[in-house]
Amino acid sequence: MTLDALRDRTESLRTEIGRTVLGQEEVVDLMLVALFARGHVLLEGPPGTAKTLLARSFAAALALDFGRIQFTPDLMPGDVLGTSIFDFRTNTFVLTKGPVFSQVLLADEINRAPPKTQAALLQAMSERKVSIDGSDHSLGSEFIVVATQNPIEQQGTYPLPEAQLDRFLFKIVIDFPPEEIEMAILRQHAAAPLEAGLETDTLAKVLDAVALAETRAVVDGIILKDDILAYILRLIRATRESPEIAFGASTRAADALAAAARATAALSGRDYAIPDDVKRLFVPALRHRIVLGPTAEIEGRSPDQVLDNILNQIEAPR
Repeated sequence: MTLDALRDRTESLRTEIGRTVLGQEEVVDLMLVALFARGHVLLEGPPGTAKTLLARSFAAALALDFGRIQFTPDLMPGDVLGTSIFDFRTNTFVLTKGPVFSQVLLADEINRAPPKTQAALLQAMSERKVSIDGSDHSLGSEFIVVATQNPIEQQGTYPLPEAQLDRFLFKIVIDFPPEEIEMAILRQHAAAPLEAGLETDTLAKVLDAVALAETRAVVDGIILKDDILAYILRLIRATRESPEIAFGASTRAADALAAAARATAALSGRDYAIPDDVKRLFVPALRHRIVLGPTAEIEGRSPDQVLDNILNQIEAPR
């Protein structure tokens, strides 16, 4: 596959997803970067901002197996992974697979499940396999988690552990759309009334597992020069040295940012990454991987503000 073919396929994906979700072009681009960079995505936003519809539309435009888990306080790890059930006819245990055995997994309202259940996804996200009753089961190289969470309602929710947050390539913050986009949404729904759960049924399947592997092979061939790698490392290390940050980003974060920069370059039609690719991805790739210090919290500064400050202080290669 050539870079031109990759761009054409990506544009087809954007078009299909845009048929159901309006005004979220930047979010869709980040989700495509995560898909091609083998990363997972956390969507955070208030209710009614189309997080679930976006995830479903993303999956619908891919010819990949789709699974959904509605996280609730009483959800158990076995409800996510599956369990072995004894078959009296054969005198053997038979694995009943859970919804995690899919290629695109929507983890809806992931912060509503207790930590033990959230942790059931940790191995899946990190290794793309799960262990059930002492046996490992592969989930395939296509496996990607698209999780959603609501930042407003805190009653009955559990914060995601830092180790799990570090497995998400991006945390994408979704806000209410501008007035003109909201008007376009209202017009669209007035012309074709909503049918809950059926909005994505008409979307064309643009990318299958074979095409995804070809696309990722192109992304893997994108050149990352030493000056770009050094720039990424300076940014990551700056998060550890900032007086406003109690705990900075990990080496895994640097590796993830480099992979995302490759994918962004490919989506832009280039066979090499540039500093602007890194700058564009730095905040969504890092905002969930740092812990602010007491001074920043007292002053009411957000992770995005602190990261933007670091981005402005570290000189980019020319």
